[in-house]
Amino acid sequence: MNSVRIIGGAWRRRVLKFPDSEGLRPTPDRVRETLFNWLGQELDGWHCLDLFAGSGALGFEAASRGAAQVVMVEQSPKVLAALRENAEILQNPREVEIIRRDALQYLASSKTKFDLIFLDPPYKKGWIPRLEPLLPGVLKEDAAVYVEAEHEIESLGDWRTVRHGKAGEVHFHLLRRQTA
Repeated sequence: MNSVRIIGGAWRRRVLKFPDSEGLRPTPDRVRETLFNWLGQELDGWHCLDLFAGSGALGFEAASRGAAQVVMVEQSPKVLAALRENAEILQNPREVEIIRRDALQYLASSKTKFDLIFLDPPYKKGWIPRLEPLLPGVLKEDAAVYVEAEHEIESLGDWRTVRHGKAGEVHFHLLRRQTA
């Protein structure tokens, strides 16, 4: 088993374990630290969606920092089992919901509006363009979108990149809605 640690909030220093799985790349500590510096250290009351949950590093980090709700969506049964085990280690926090579902199906059917969406889909599979038209249906007006990709992203619909970084081959972005 591989591991990653939560870097801030109530579960700081807690270790999450996850299996080897094709395309699973946990967001490194320093990238998560940068992201939460951009967002603010606390997400009190936020509703967050971790659409390709993988290791759960982003979703559990958001919950650790006070998010009111974190929905983690994962398709792989092996990875999903590890997410549930990590939730158990954290005493099954009520704000964390773990769902086995295809990302596109989840976005198409969700009635929830989120303050923040984490998008870290498998690379080179064309996920971002397929997700883009469904995002407005699940985002609040002032929502933020965090995206990791193998290339730089300028925008997703009305959301424009306001912060960008690069770690190794990974480009990470924080997008906010363009206001008139």
